[in-house]
Amino acid sequence: MARSNTSAAKAILLAAHFAGNTDITSLRNLISQNRKPLRIEIVLRILLSHLPESLDPSKYVPLLQELAEGEIPATQDAEVDTSILDGVAEGDASRRVKKLHLLPVTWPNAQEGGPKDLLSRFLIHRSMRIDQYTGMIDLIPKLISPFVQYSPGLRTWMITTVLPLLRFSYEYHPNERAMTTIVAFEQMDDQAGLSLLLSGTGKPDSANESNEHTVGRDLRGLVGPWMYSDNRSKRRKLRTEPNLSIPETIAQEPNAADKQRCASWEEVFNWMIAQSRTSWKTLVQAIEQWDGPGDVDLGGYEDSAVLLDEDDQQYLEQRYARTALACAYLVPEASLEALSGINAILTRFIALLDLDKVSTLEAAGAILSPVANLNNVLSVKNAAFLKSGFLDDENVLTTPNETSLRLLHALLISAYIFTKEGTGLSIRKAAELALLQQELEQRKEFKRLISVHNNRGLKSDDRYWTRARHEILWLHHWGDGDARVNEGGRGVLGKIPKEEIEVTLLQTLLSNNRVTLAQSIYQNSPDKPLSQKALNDTLPGAAMEAYDNATNGNMTRGGVKRCYDILKAFSQSLDSFSASQIEELVKVTHEISAYRLVIKKEPFKPVVLRVHSDPISLIGMILDQNERAYTHVRDFMSMAKQMDKAGLIKKDQATYLERVISMCIDAALANDDYETAYSYVMTRLSNVAGPSRSNQVSPSRNNSGLKAEKPAMILDDWSWKAALQAGKYRRNNNTVKPTHIGTASGNIEIRHLQQRMDCLSLALRFAPSSALQEILNAYRRCEEELETKMREEEEEEAAWDEQGDDQLMPGVFVTDVPKRKLESASASGTAEEAPMSLFDLSRASMARASSGLAALNVLQGSKGTDAKERPEAQSSGDGGGDIGASRARKRDQLMNAATGTLAGGLGWVLGAPQPRGVD
Repeated sequence: MARSNTSAAKAILLAAHFAGNTDITSLRNLISQNRKPLRIEIVLRILLSHLPESLDPSKYVPLLQELAEGEIPATQDAEVDTSILDGVAEGDASRRVKKLHLLPVTWPNAQEGGPKDLLSRFLIHRSMRIDQYTGMIDLIPKLISPFVQYSPGLRTWMITTVLPLLRFSYEYHPNERAMTTIVAFEQMDDQAGLSLLLSGTGKPDSANESNEHTVGRDLRGLVGPWMYSDNRSKRRKLRTEPNLSIPETIAQEPNAADKQRCASWEEVFNWMIAQSRTSWKTLVQAIEQWDGPGDVDLGGYEDSAVLLDEDDQQYLEQRYARTALACAYLVPEASLEALSGINAILTRFIALLDLDKVSTLEAAGAILSPVANLNNVLSVKNAAFLKSGFLDDENVLTTPNETSLRLLHALLISAYIFTKEGTGLSIRKAAELALLQQELEQRKEFKRLISVHNNRGLKSDDRYWTRARHEILWLHHWGDGDARVNEGGRGVLGKIPKEEIEVTLLQTLLSNNRVTLAQSIYQNSPDKPLSQKALNDTLPGAAMEAYDNATNGNMTRGGVKRCYDILKAFSQSLDSFSASQIEELVKVTHEISAYRLVIKKEPFKPVVLRVHSDPISLIGMILDQNERAYTHVRDFMSMAKQMDKAGLIKKDQATYLERVISMCIDAALANDDYETAYSYVMTRLSNVAGPSRSNQVSPSRNNSGLKAEKPAMILDDWSWKAALQAGKYRRNNNTVKPTHIGTASGNIEIRHLQQRMDCLSLALRFAPSSALQEILNAYRRCEEELETKMREEEEEEAAWDEQGDDQLMPGVFVTDVPKRKLESASASGTAEEAPMSLFDLSRASMARASSGLAALNVLQGSKGTDAKERPEAQSSGDGGGDIGASRARKRDQLMNAATGTLAGGLGWVLGAPQPRGVD
């Protein structure tokens, strides 16, 4: 049975036995009956040493409360079973007590400044053992909570150590593997502790799938308690050196007391800086969901209002705001989502400073309000703060005031304009453009922006381009309407002259077929953005750019149409000469597009005509690739004239009309269309080639001897060759038959030979001296063939006469025969003299031939009077004469003409006088 006079040794042994068996009732009764040996310290040591750590604290907290109050009421009729000590001598009991090795109330390595009372030290030691042996720290609040109101030290330990660790491991991030013990957690410095507590912040987990409000919760519920009480007895390592892992070092604060008192919070601010670089979304959530160091959740153990005094609160709010602004500059991502997050940061601090609210990023980008005065913030020296010292008090960019927020808002809108068009621009890059004012960098970004507009411009309307122009000009001067054309602006493109920006915008509008809009802005607007000179310098280039980029020469569509539209729309602003040249270029390009033209297996593009060294050769290609195109000689001559007016013809290509006609003649001959070729030689070619030689100087005689008054024109190398080729052409089975003979011979062969001789005579007029022999040889052969043909025809007529008409034509009167012979003779005479009539050697040509002989005599040293003129050629109406004598006479005339040409050329070289009496 229970005995009330148990010895001290046996009472301690019984208490250890009851504690080990979790018999709290017996233990309580034993203590109430043996208060002297079982004083409070011994009981607490017994509980630490033998009470199982896994036991629910609610089982023994009442006992601890009674011990704390100092009174354990005795239970009526309570008996304590001491049978386990029956037979144990007092000496043995004393020896067994010594072997209990009861733990001290104070835990090992307890830090100075901790709780002094036994119960608080016991509770902390007991909590550590629960964590050490079971890891069930969720039992600790049940043990500690009933006693925190009695011990400020215990409350501080509970808030700063148990609460954040408990929330991290069991409530907020139960799936995180970064588990630690209370002892290890207490030994962490600020950086290590924050790294542990925030290791799961911003990461999705199964406990909170939405993860929308966890960042603010972690800062409020983990960091806030961890930072509670600067005087807590945790072994902190207050860093006096900057964190070398973070480029933005924290400068020494002016108030060293504030610095040391709030040093732990600097680690939080550094964490925010790091998040801006690696996880800006987490940063934005932190600022949106957390009001700063004063926003803490102490779990009801303490009122957060007493966490900081007024001075500390104000200081930390300033540091928090500066950190947030620094983070806005450090977000590296240039996306609309990131910029919207920065705008949320800006909006929040504008509200905290009680400034005018800002609209959404989209609305601000549409309104583009002028940026108010920024004082001296826009200075090159302030650009140094973009590299380091973001949290320095001297950093005007991150100082939380109206000016810095206004600057950030302007940079934000600037970055938004670039980013929404697809050319991402971060806030930091925008700040560098605005502060450093480096023209090269600004031009680079401007070109990127214009390029994006160009890529999507053809699919956009006038409203799109009006807005784009307004945005780009705002980027130049940030809405400053006083910015002059050639002056810089305050914006991120302010170093680029405004006139250059306007010129680029004009070129962009024109290249994207917004001609009407460009006309309304730059020509018809009362407030003209560009000068007349700038317009006249820009428009031709823009028109030619449209022309060069065209894939088809048709002026009713594509680039050529755009080129022509520019000419018509800006006729008031273009130089008339330049406009006329471009207009002729457009017209000739349009005419060329009507034909099939392939150059090096590629369809004709307008730019080929403009850059071609020999544009007339393109007409030759058209003739080769288009059947019977040579019949459009008038069109091709018109093309050549337009090429000349467009400035495409070089000086050494001055005989372009002769060349065009010659190419048409060659094409007609290649297609066996001799009649067309002959017609071109005798009409077109003689009309254009003859006048081109009207200035050729013939030798004349004067007091100074034989000489030329002025140099002769350079003969073209096309006319005489084309005429020669026509003179050499021989009929074949594919030759197109003539459709109209007129007064020419009815014999097609004779007629053809006569035509060839005409062409050769014309070639003789146009050819240089070196080619005369070839032409004369061809003419002689042609003449011989003609004589043969005409002799054959006469023989046939004679045979017809001998046969008699009465035999061939029964019933015909004999009196008809002389008439037929007369007609035959008349026809024969006509055929005989036909070559002379078609050989178009005029009176002037014959006189020139005579003078040529005289010139030769002079050159050979002969003296005397002027050479006599040879008789003129008989007309086709002259009758009779020997055929051989007639042919010889014509040959002499040709020889004289050739000799005269040669002599005229040499006479000019030697300075021979011009013969008198020459027309």
